Amino acid sequence: MKKTALFFLLSVLCVGTIETQAQVVFSATRPDRALNVGLMGSLFQPDYSGNGVAQTGPQDLLGWGAYVDLRLTHWIQIEGEGRWMRFNKYENIYEDNYLVGPRVPIHETRRFKPYAKALFGWGKMNLQYNYGYGHFSDIALGGGVDVPLTRKLTLRAFDFEYQLWPNWTATATGTGSTLKPYGGSVGLSYRVF
Repeated sequence: MKKTALFFLLSVLCVGTIETQAQVVFSATRPDRALNVGLMGSLFQPDYSGNGVAQTGPQDLLGWGAYVDLRLTHWIQIEGEGRWMRFNKYENIYEDNYLVGPRVPIHETRRFKPYAKALFGWGKMNLQYNYGYGHFSDIALGGGVDVPLTRKLTLRAFDFEYQLWPNWTATATGTGSTLKPYGGSVGLSYRVF
């Protein structure tokens, strides 16, 4: 009788331990994939004030934009964004950006998700007094901090970009100048999955 009771007690303890371990492992894992879609407001220095010369503009441009963050794994993330800087124009100069590229997390915590990014694409500029416009290659280097508010909503507390528009204007010798707009954004995103 004692051997049967001891065997039964050990069997119950072993089964309970196996079930507990299975629950802990299952609930502790989460899928790495996520898709966030958001809107942002931006303030940018266009690095152009007219007459075909790259120089600091007298006014910053204001605008809005949309962004998408796709997280495939912890280290493989892609960000895409479109930004339309159409407010507070000086002599009707404005810039639009359409960019995509890798995003890298930097020491994430539960409350703060800092990141760095390198985006590539093109920018559109309207020249002074609607004289003309052009499409140019655009490279954006930057980073920021996302702050999760709920399971679905994330605040983009700060996002900074330093852009390079190489060969923005070409001279007779074949060399060109580089436009270097820079600025910051804040936004709010929704987690789709």
